[in-house]
Amino acid sequence: MNSSYVQKENVVALKGKVVKMIHQFKNNGYFIVMDVNSGSIHIVDELVYDILPLYEKMAKEKHEGEKILAEEIMPALCEEEPQRYEADSPDLKEKINEALEDIHELIEEEQLFTEDIYENYLVDVSKRQTVVKALCLHIAHDCNLSCQYCFAGEGEYHGERDLMSYEVGKQALDFLVANSGNRRNLEVDFFGGEPLLNFPVVKKLVEYGRSLEEAHQKKFRFTLTTNGVALNDEIMEFANREMANVVLSIDGRKQVHDRMRPFPNGSGSYDLILPKFRRFAESRKQTNYYVRGTFTHHNLDFSKDVLHLADLGFQQISVEPVVAPPTEDYAIQKEDLPMLMKEYDDLAAELVRRKKKGEGFQFFHFMIDLEGGPCVAKRLSGCGSGTEYLAVTPWGDLYPCHQFVGQEDFLIGNVFDGIKNTDLQDEFKRCNVYSKEECKHCFAKFYCSGGCAANSYNFHGNITDPYEIGCELQKKRVECAIMIKAAMADVYTC
Repeated sequence: MNSSYVQKENVVALKGKVVKMIHQFKNNGYFIVMDVNSGSIHIVDELVYDILPLYEKMAKEKHEGEKILAEEIMPALCEEEPQRYEADSPDLKEKINEALEDIHELIEEEQLFTEDIYENYLVDVSKRQTVVKALCLHIAHDCNLSCQYCFAGEGEYHGERDLMSYEVGKQALDFLVANSGNRRNLEVDFFGGEPLLNFPVVKKLVEYGRSLEEAHQKKFRFTLTTNGVALNDEIMEFANREMANVVLSIDGRKQVHDRMRPFPNGSGSYDLILPKFRRFAESRKQTNYYVRGTFTHHNLDFSKDVLHLADLGFQQISVEPVVAPPTEDYAIQKEDLPMLMKEYDDLAAELVRRKKKGEGFQFFHFMIDLEGGPCVAKRLSGCGSGTEYLAVTPWGDLYPCHQFVGQEDFLIGNVFDGIKNTDLQDEFKRCNVYSKEECKHCFAKFYCSGGCAANSYNFHGNITDPYEIGCELQKKRVECAIMIKAAMADVYTC
């Protein structure tokens, strides 16, 4: 079922400004065309797929509204693809005419080569008052594992091991309510390190948060990320009652997991956590959780880890590439990309096969909404780090997100005095797909929203130059997600 990885990006420029853009790619036997600005996806036949680049090229030389004729397309098509098209073919002109009719209809319906209407929207967004809607509470800067790739330095975040006090956490919730404006739904993630090392405070803070809801017309959505070592029946029962989502950290196969996620004494943690995670997932009826893994240079065949977790019965799975300096032996290298692209293609094909048999599962990076999707502001600016989303240290300092914690240049304020570094917050507010040169012409910009600011900074020293390896993998995941939608619908539009 696999086909070679082929993609084409067609951009129509007007007076130096990109206004129209389509993206073409082949995946697992499907010819797919995305109109970037409208978000329209078209599953086409090979002839339409081959005509579109020629159409785009010729359209630049035409007057607005002037149609392109089969007599113009046919010679160029036969020259470009002589192995598939012959000029003396008796029905080729008729087929081209039919294809052009479909193309013209999609253009008239504003589903192909549409204009970019979003850049001006950002001017309005940047002037709006900033409201905070989510906090990542670093409830514990400590951990009971010694994960090799941990960006938090075994929970310490470049500093002392520490646990958040109830008083600091309480003030953080008060800060969130006070700075959330008219937003009703608020999110709080209990994070670490390992948050279960401070479970009594987690319980008290949830209770305090619930006490604020009615009086302030708010609703808290609490989440938890855990390595599972301290997970027990009491915690599972509490989480099932209070946590809207739980992230369970496991990397996949036993040998992969134990290599990267050992205890401080070097022994593996897989055998301890796996039975707990399976029981926990079942207790949540296989919803509202993720088993979340990280793949590295040591397991480039990561699709086997995803399928291993699926075969264990987990139905909500996320396995993501490690982000690490290239000097680390486990870091993803540019040379690894061809294999990783194939892994994503193979995984997508297998997921389709299982879904059609009624044995599917959710893979986080292949989940995509082609109908509505996130709001425009979300599509343009992403996670909202530094503005709508902030991380809180055990002593109450505020950072743009958990990956910036401990980097003093990114200290943005504290929960007692509020936001102090408004210039930094404004810098993050301006961080969007149009402030990043590499993103402007990228077909995936409205799906990845410009990538991770922390990764950009760690690799380039600023928050506007995307991390290249991350970009390439993100684009492949978007393509696979679209292919899965096409395969499950199995409908051709033209």
